[in-house]
Amino acid sequence: MTNVRLIARLDLKMDFLIKGVQFEGWRKIGDPGEFALRYYEAGVDELLYMDVVASLYERNNLDDIVRKAAERIFVPITVGGGIRRLADVKTLLAAGADKVAINTAATRDPSLLSQISETYGSQATVLSIEAKRTGPKSWEAMTDNGRNHTGLDPIAWAAKAQELGAGEILLTSIDQDGTSRGLDIALIKAVTAAVDIPVIAGGGVGRNSDVIDGLRQGAAHAVAIGKALHYGNVLLPDLRARLGDAGIPVRSLEAA
Repeated sequence: MTNVRLIARLDLKMDFLIKGVQFEGWRKIGDPGEFALRYYEAGVDELLYMDVVASLYERNNLDDIVRKAAERIFVPITVGGGIRRLADVKTLLAAGADKVAINTAATRDPSLLSQISETYGSQATVLSIEAKRTGPKSWEAMTDNGRNHTGLDPIAWAAKAQELGAGEILLTSIDQDGTSRGLDIALIKAVTAAVDIPVIAGGGVGRNSDVIDGLRQGAAHAVAIGKALHYGNVLLPDLRARLGDAGIPVRSLEAA
C-alpha cells in the first residue's frame, strides 16, 4: 500500500491567507508564506494554494506567492484558481508549482484537461471538483466557490476527467467546508469507486479521526486540511503518529 498524503490547503485572496465556512464569510488569517513554511517544517507532504476569487475576476494572482514558497519549501505544490489556458499553466509551473488544479475552465472546455496532460503530463493535471449535496446520495459540481451550477454529477465528471488525462482529483465538499464536522464520506466513496487515479478529499476536517475516516472509509489517497491546521486543532506530527498507530502508511520524515 502506498503512503497516504497529508496536504495543507491555503485559500488565498490577494496576498492573505483566508478561511470561510461553506465557501462564504471569508476571514483573514495571516501571511500565507509563514503558514506554508510552518507546515513544511512540521512535515506536510504537499501544499495546495487556491486563489478563491481568481475565477470570479478571471485572473490568477499566485505566481509570486508560489515562486517565494518554492525557494524554501521542498514538497510538491499544487495551484488552483483562475487557470483558463495553457499559458497560465506554463507561468505557474515556471514559478515552481508542480501541479495545477482546474475547475471552472474545465467545465467550460473539458479538452483543457487533455491539453494540459498532453503538454505537461497527467501528474501535473488535477481536476478540482467542488461538490454540493442535492439529495441523500446525489451531488452537483459547482464552480466559482459554489456560486454557479454546472449540472454535472461529480462522480461522472471525475470519471470523464480521468479519460481526458487528469492524473488526480481534488474533491471538496462545499457543505462540509469550514464546519469541522468531518468529511463527506459518502461523496468520497462514490468518487474513489469511479476512478483509478488518486483522490484528494477535503472539506470538513476538524480532528485527527476525520482524516482517518476519509482515508479508511472513503478510500481517499490524500486529505487536504485547511482550517483545522490554521487554528491548531490538528497538528501534523500528532496526526502522523495517529495514522501510524492506525496502520495507515505515511511518509517517513527520517527518510525525507
